[in-house]
Amino acid sequence: MISVADARQRILEAMPLVATERVALTNALGRVLATDVTARTDQPPSAVSAMDGYAVRSADVQATPCDLVVIGEAPAGRPFDGSVETGETVRIFTGAPLPDGTDSVVIQENTEPVQSGAIRVLNGVACGKHVRGRGIDFREGDPLVTAGSLLTARDVGLSAAADWPWLSVRRRPRVALLATGDEIVLPGEARRSGQIVSSNTFALESMIRAVGGDAVDLSLVPDDPAALRAAIDGVRSFDLLVTTGGVSVGAYDLVGQALQSAGLNRHFWKIAMRPGKPLLFGTLPEGPPVLGFPGNPVSTYVCGLVFLLPALRTMLGLDPGPRLVQAELGRDLPANDVREDYLRATTRRDDSGSITVHPFELQDSSVLSLLARAGCLVIRPPHAPAARAGTHVTTLPFPAAAGST
Repeated sequence: MISVADARQRILEAMPLVATERVALTNALGRVLATDVTARTDQPPSAVSAMDGYAVRSADVQATPCDLVVIGEAPAGRPFDGSVETGETVRIFTGAPLPDGTDSVVIQENTEPVQSGAIRVLNGVACGKHVRGRGIDFREGDPLVTAGSLLTARDVGLSAAADWPWLSVRRRPRVALLATGDEIVLPGEARRSGQIVSSNTFALESMIRAVGGDAVDLSLVPDDPAALRAAIDGVRSFDLLVTTGGVSVGAYDLVGQALQSAGLNRHFWKIAMRPGKPLLFGTLPEGPPVLGFPGNPVSTYVCGLVFLLPALRTMLGLDPGPRLVQAELGRDLPANDVREDYLRATTRRDDSGSITVHPFELQDSSVLSLLARAGCLVIRPPHAPAARAGTHVTTLPFPAAAGST
């Protein structure tokens, strides 16, 4: 068996960076930017009014009250076509470009009409008052969003303002999911005696899609070498193959055998962790890397959290994570054995922000209901001594991509 850290390093080193593609801004949210976004224009492209009022020459309104002749107006999108001379003003609205000859705006509340075509300025303004200067937000060529960013709604809005109708992003990794076992059926299907409902691929598909990948479920493949080989031969164009079940040492654990017959270069099999010990990793000739997960649902989920999500993030050029958090243990734990343990636990945060975790007594790798109730996994290193309540431990919170609330 190899350590979790060693297994993780080998997996991440084998993950290819996916290619790029162009997408419209409307489809950019949540994608990983592949090329820096730089401004293609000044924003605003010229000095504009920040208020409704009157565009003036500040020198004309230093001594108030004073009267100015209104020679036109400038709504947003319809600039005043002309120049303002001494003693003149233009009615202006928020967002409209300042007319030539003016340098400031007197807000309408500080004026009053005196006669047709003229206003009285009651309070003067300094040069530049109530004006947004050209390029105050950004200038053409300014770097705005850095490649490798996971695009937010703010990034998309900024890119639009910078005059980008489309963006270059990392292509979504395509992951083939293959579940095996004569004992499993799909939800809603009739079950024979001894059969159970499949859940692994549904959890993994949700996890993959949430982190930015595309999952293709190859459906259930029976415990038949020919059927398994046919399914494996059909995934050469994918970026990653993830199998669940059939990688242990039983007479009907045929996935490993089928992969070997397809030419798998096996990097390792078996990790010193619980749950998830019988995990297989390798690469297919002229095909994708392969993660062979154990069949128990909790084992599959934990392996997805510890290995699959970091692998997909690496393919997208993101920091692989995961983010670990220190917390206080809520109950005593016995000494650990040679395997790194991942204990499902509830979490409680007090008013000061301190986190207390309570690992469940039952940690069987087939019990999904406790996984759904948990808020994190408590990580116990190999040979960790017994720990008393109050001890600080390392935890792996469930990220949004893995279904946290």
